[in-house]
Amino acid sequence: MKHAIAFAVLLSFSLAACAEDVRHQPLKDLNGYFPFHPPGSLAEWDQRKECVRRRILVAAGLWPMPTKTPLNPVVHGKIDRDGYTVEKVYFESAPGLFVTGNLYRPKNVRGRVPGVMFAHGHRKNARLYITPENTLRKKIADGEERFERAGRSTYQSQCRQLALMGCVVWQWDMLGDSDSIQLSRELVHGFAKQRPEMNTTENWGLFSPQAEAHCQNVMGLQTLNAVRGVDFLLSLPEVDPQRVAVTGGSGGGTQSMILAAIDDRIDLSFPVVMVSTAMQGGCTCENASLLRVGTGNVEFAALFAPKPQGMNSANDWTKEMATKGFPELQQLYALYGKKDNVFLKRGEHFPHNYNAVTRSAFYTFLNEHFKLGFPSPVIEQDFDPLPPERLSVWDDQHPAPKAADPDFERKLLAWFTDDADRQLRDAAGTPEGVRDLIRPAVEVLSGRTLAGAGDVEWKLRDDQDRGDWLERTGTLLNKTHGEEVNIVCLCPKQANGRVVVWLGDSGKAALFGADGRVKPAVLKLVQAGAAALGADLLFQGGEPVKQTRVVANPREFAGYTFGYNHTLFAQRTHDVLTIVRFLRHAEAGPCPNPKIVAVAGWHGAGPIVAAAGALAGEAIDRAAVDTGGFRFGRLLDYRDPMFLPGGAKYLDLPGLIALRAPRPLWLAGEGQEPAIIAAAYRAASGTDALATFTGEAAQREAAAGQWLLE
Repeated sequence: MKHAIAFAVLLSFSLAACAEDVRHQPLKDLNGYFPFHPPGSLAEWDQRKECVRRRILVAAGLWPMPTKTPLNPVVHGKIDRDGYTVEKVYFESAPGLFVTGNLYRPKNVRGRVPGVMFAHGHRKNARLYITPENTLRKKIADGEERFERAGRSTYQSQCRQLALMGCVVWQWDMLGDSDSIQLSRELVHGFAKQRPEMNTTENWGLFSPQAEAHCQNVMGLQTLNAVRGVDFLLSLPEVDPQRVAVTGGSGGGTQSMILAAIDDRIDLSFPVVMVSTAMQGGCTCENASLLRVGTGNVEFAALFAPKPQGMNSANDWTKEMATKGFPELQQLYALYGKKDNVFLKRGEHFPHNYNAVTRSAFYTFLNEHFKLGFPSPVIEQDFDPLPPERLSVWDDQHPAPKAADPDFERKLLAWFTDDADRQLRDAAGTPEGVRDLIRPAVEVLSGRTLAGAGDVEWKLRDDQDRGDWLERTGTLLNKTHGEEVNIVCLCPKQANGRVVVWLGDSGKAALFGADGRVKPAVLKLVQAGAAALGADLLFQGGEPVKQTRVVANPREFAGYTFGYNHTLFAQRTHDVLTIVRFLRHAEAGPCPNPKIVAVAGWHGAGPIVAAAGALAGEAIDRAAVDTGGFRFGRLLDYRDPMFLPGGAKYLDLPGLIALRAPRPLWLAGEGQEPAIIAAAYRAASGTDALATFTGEAAQREAAAGQWLLE
C-alpha cells in the first residue's frame, strides 16, 4: 500500500513542481525579439558561425547540397538598348524546375566584369511590374523616386543602372511569380491549410508533415534557385568570379541574406529592409522549420563578415536597426579589423521600400568596394522602361511548362528525396560520412549536444526508506537553459555504481506497475545493486499530450512554430541529455559519481532514447531501445508529439540508432535489425555490442533488464 501512496504522490508532484520551466512560457514566433550577441573572439565566432550556417543549410534541405544537375540554360530574345542588352533566360535548378528571369549585360565589355544577383520581393509579377501613375507621383512627391518614366519600373531601373556601371545582372523570379508558374503563388506564398491529398506517406507535397520530415520547403527551393543562379552567372565568361554581389528588397532581402550566408562565392551583399531584431519575415517562403531556433536575421547577416555588406532601415520592422542590431554587427566586423565594411543607410522617414535613395546607396557601396571608378554618390538616370510583354521568358518558340501542376510538385519532391537518400546512404557507409554529414545534421534536428546540455543541479524534495533501497524524489535544475526535470531514483543501499535511467510514456511512473508497485524488471535491477532512475520528460506525468502547441498564426505551416521553437520530441531529448549530463558530472545527488550509466526507453520514449544516445556518445555506456517500429516518415500530423523536422531525411530512426555504433545497444521493436544499423556496427567493428531482441513484447523489459546488468 505504501508504494501505491508513493506512486500517487509522484503524479501530483509531477504537475506541481515544473512551473518554473521556461518551456511552459508562450511560444516564440516571427514577431519576437531576436538580438545578436557579438562573440568575444574570432575563435569563438568561428565555432558559432559554423553552427548557424549548418542550421540554415539543414533547415533549407541543402545538407547535403542536392546534386547539381545540368542547368540546360536557354538564353534568347536579346533586346538592344542604349549601352546594354536585355535577354530572356530560363534554366533548371533541379530536373524540370525552371528558374526564369532577365539577364542584363553591358555592351563593349573588356576583360572580366562584376556580376550582380538581384532578387525581388513579394510584389505580384514583380519583374514585370509597372507602377501605377498615381502611386508613382506620390513617391516622387515624397522623395522616394526621381523620374516619371524610369520610376514606372524600379526593377528595370536598377538592372539598367548596374549594367551601365559595367555589371552583368541576373534578375530572377521568386517561385510563383512572373514567369515562374510551375508552383502557384497561392501555394508558395499564401499556403494556409493542409491539403489531405498531399499529406501522404508517399508522393507527398509541400507543407505536408512528410515534406517537413525531409526538410523540403519553399524557402529551400528558393535558396537552391539562388545558388544555381550563381552557377549560371559564373558560367558566363565575362563575369569576374572575385566580384559577385547579391541584393534584393523585402523578401528579396531575405533571399540575399541567406544566399550570402551560405555561398562563399558572394563577395558583396546588400539585403534591403529585412535585417532586423524584430519581425523576421512573414511569408511561408521566408520561413522553415529549424531555421531560426536560437538565432535570427541579424546573426544570419553576421555570417557574411568581414566581406562588404550594406543594409538599410525604414519605417517598418527595421526602424530600430541603428541601435538594435547594427552596432553589434559593427562590433563583429571590428574584430576582423573591418568595421567600415558594414554599412547602414538610415531611412526611417520612408516606408518599407527599395526606393531610389536606397538604390543609390547600393550603387555607391558597390562602386566603392568593386572599384568601378564612377563619381560618388552614384544616381540613376531617366529612361523608358520596356513593356512587360517584352521581358516575359515564355513565347511560341519557348512554350511555358504546365502551371500549378500537383503531379510536378510530387515528382519534384520525390527527386529531392531520392537524391538525398542516395547521398546519405553512401555517407552512412563510412566513418567520415557519419562524422561530417549525418551527425552534424542530427545535432541541428535535436538542437542540443551533450556538451551543450548545461549546468545541472539537484534539488531533493522527498527521501523515503524502502528497506533495501532509498526512494529519492526531486528535480534536476538545468540552470543554463532554465529547464527542470522531475525525477525519482530507487537507490540500493548496497549500490554497485551502476545507474539505469528507465524511461517510458508515463514519465516517472514507468518504474511502477498499475498497482503502484515497482515493476519486476526494475526491481531486479535494484536488487542487483543498480540504481533505477525515472523521469518526467517535458509535459509527462499528467494527461498525455495528444497534440503539441503551435503559435497563434492561423496558417497550418509547421515552420511558423518549429522555425522558432524546438519540437516536443527535441525537448524531451534535451531532458535525457540533462539527466546524463548530471549523472556524469555530479558529485552529489541521488546516485553520485556512477561508474556506469545506462538508459532504457520504452514505447514513445524509445525513439527519444535513440536520439539522446546518438548525441551523448560515450557518456551513455549502454542503451536499450524499444522502437515499437516507429518511423518519423509515417507521421501525418505536424502537431504529433513525436514529430521532428528532418527526422525522416537522415535515414529516419535507424539512422539515429546507427550513430550509436560501436557502443553497446540492445534493440527491440525492429524484428531483425535494419541494414543501416547492422552496417554501422560492422563498419565500427562493434557487432558484438549490438543485441537484437525478437521475442514477445511482454518479455522485452525483463530481457533488457538482464542485458543492462551485464
